[in-house]
Amino acid sequence: MAAKSKSKKEEFSKEQYMEWFESMQFMRRFEEKSGQLYGQQKIRGFCHLYIGQEACMAGAVSALQKGDKYITAYRDHAHPIALGSDPRTIMAELYGKATGISKGKGGSMHMFDKENGFFGGHGIVGAQVPLGAGIAFAEKYNGTDNLCMTFMGDGAVRQGAFHEALNIAMTMKLPVIFVIENNGYAMGTSVQRTSNVTELYKLGEAYDMPSSAVDAMSVEAVHHAVAEAAERARKGNGPTLLEFRTYRYKGHSMSDPAKYRTKEELEEYKKKDPIEQVRDVILKRKYATEADLKEIDNNIKERVQECVDFAENSEFPDASEAYTDVYAEDNYPFIMD
Repeated sequence: MAAKSKSKKEEFSKEQYMEWFESMQFMRRFEEKSGQLYGQQKIRGFCHLYIGQEACMAGAVSALQKGDKYITAYRDHAHPIALGSDPRTIMAELYGKATGISKGKGGSMHMFDKENGFFGGHGIVGAQVPLGAGIAFAEKYNGTDNLCMTFMGDGAVRQGAFHEALNIAMTMKLPVIFVIENNGYAMGTSVQRTSNVTELYKLGEAYDMPSSAVDAMSVEAVHHAVAEAAERARKGNGPTLLEFRTYRYKGHSMSDPAKYRTKEELEEYKKKDPIEQVRDVILKRKYATEADLKEIDNNIKERVQECVDFAENSEFPDASEAYTDVYAEDNYPFIMD
């Protein structure tokens, strides 16, 4: 899952580029299929797609180590995919089936996979930010060498909990990397219309936190930034704030027509597509041929269809499941029949 970090002057290996291509392409195809299924009303409720932002997660995972933790907001399908969760269970969760990664109880916005270090999937804007600091506190308290990647959208930085979490994380030197996935529009309002501070990484400077902006359309740039922040955290020097400057090709959610931006703007960002950048490197360096990449893509499409078939053939949870997983204690004494 994790690759050894390299200096900015070193090139990544063929294996790393092929891994990035396959991982990001799977995220893309999975999300495209999810969008189609939503249109067919196979997937219902809220659904936020990650299309265009794949380098954020792919570059982070390749820079970190097994045992590190991850937490994010509700645009969360790609995160467990990148971490190695069974994608069939992710699709089943979108369907609300009992075989889903959250037993069909969480849906699109609330996916969890403790075994792979993924702690959600949170629907309340900014709620995951102090939770991420808390997870990092637990790692420090237990004396591990692990850290917590805490993802959020650009809209979440206007929440008070964001500032509270940054303050305590810096004060206690917690091993946490705060990541703002800045796709420019929060739900539908541009960053420029929400605050005088539009270079969001600068918000960390108020707490003397190492902070920087990252071209998150480049998986290499993401990897380097995360690797540097991870090294700082593991040495006991505390948190980092990274502003991943990225872009979502779809609306905020499936119900968003995205009329607040121009088609020209969207097409300009597509010219910097993170998957196409990796594809270009692979072809230029002759790591693989067009035919090889086409075969990988065809295999990915088959795997995505397997996920759909698994979800289609799974059962919905029994109504009794509404009473399970509510409390950690099995025989909680205050549940009334």
